Amino acid sequence: MNLSTLRAPKKASENRKRIGRGMGSGMGKTATRGHKGQGSRSGSRLMRGFEGGQMPLHRRLPKRGFVNIFRDEYAVVNVEDLARLGEANITPEVLRKAGLVNRRKRVKILGDGQLTSALTVQAHHFSKSAEEKIKQAGGTTSLIEIKVAPVVNKYAQARAQKRAGKKK
Repeated sequence: MNLSTLRAPKKASENRKRIGRGMGSGMGKTATRGHKGQGSRSGSRLMRGFEGGQMPLHRRLPKRGFVNIFRDEYAVVNVEDLARLGEANITPEVLRKAGLVNRRKRVKILGDGQLTSALTVQAHHFSKSAEEKIKQAGGTTSLIEIKVAPVVNKYAQARAQKRAGKKK
């Protein structure tokens, strides 16, 4: 390959499609929209997945199961990954810096792999086997408390305050 055999990629030098710029452009009159119909009208926007009135695919397919939107998601780290880090004190911050976990998720330690050195591990959750392996190696585990904000019903509070005001 040399400079004399170099060529531009296909369609690299083609001009963009200029729609509605007269009959000479080849895209005049209907401006590539066709004759009549919903798509030819101005302001035409269709719902994503709309199939012209036919029952859309996402409604034709059967739905199964249940998705819990309140589920707790954990970033999973194995014991062998902890051993590779080469640190004695392991916290979620250390794991984030090492690129093992995402910053938003809670950390769960699983027992896959072997551990030879004693480690002090802090995490939100431990599997039984991971806890056993860390303690067998002479290390310690400590759970990080998960802080959950109490659910406050503003309307119920306001009602209670009104009732308390009337009784006085």
